[in-house]
Amino acid sequence: MVGSVRPEDGIASPRALGSATQMLAVYVDDPDAHFQRARAAGANILYSPTDTDFGSREYHVLDLEGHPWTFGTYRPSADDCDVQNELELSKVKD
Repeated sequence: MVGSVRPEDGIASPRALGSATQMLAVYVDDPDAHFQRARAAGANILYSPTDTDFGSREYHVLDLEGHPWTFGTYRPSADDCDVQNELELSKVKD
């Protein structure tokens, strides 16, 4: 879930700010079929399905508040996450 806009709590939408600070990434088994359903439902498509240089197939959309989403096949392994965590920790220690 992405929280709703709540100005009283200092939460604004990317659309209102004119910029996004993050992109949500969601794993799907079949990004092409997922894309077809999203397009048929009227999704605001940023990029059609494409193969990436890191081995994923993905597409990008904007939700109604301007949050960018990626749907694709990239799903890091637990080992990849452990390596990334170690790299981040080593930066903090230096």
